[in-house]
Amino acid sequence: MFNTYNSLPKDDRKKVVKLLNQSLANLTDLYSQTKQAHWNVTGRFFYTLHKLFDELAELVEGHIDPMAERITALGGVAHGTVRNAAEASILKEFPVQKAGELDYVKALIERYALVANSVRESIEDSTKLGDANTADLFTAVSRDLDKALWFLEAHVRP
Repeated sequence: MFNTYNSLPKDDRKKVVKLLNQSLANLTDLYSQTKQAHWNVTGRFFYTLHKLFDELAELVEGHIDPMAERITALGGVAHGTVRNAAEASILKEFPVQKAGELDYVKALIERYALVANSVRESIEDSTKLGDANTADLFTAVSRDLDKALWFLEAHVRP
């Protein structure tokens, strides 16, 4: 941690940076796994899912830079490489074997739900640490992940 005039106590900033780096890893991994599905989906609904997966990847990608910048604004170091993400992510590896189109949807549902729930916990944790700005950042991520999850789940509901 480097010194900053941010009024959040240094110990609290360290805890918030840890939350942010975890989410940075999760979002980076979620982005790459969504692109994996985008590139490899086939089947009757190929075009629709191909476009949806690309749109969801862009949505996730849009939160990566603000997350990393918040880390550095708090005096921390963003751990944003692909290797950092692979090591720290809570997600299991995306299936690379050929799967049916709904298998890809279900795999993404599982992953989006896991990251969304983790982000929701981070909203609470950062609020308890007195960092409303970070809680607000997490809230924006949560809102988008919940919407993405809704879009994905709509494909497997009767």
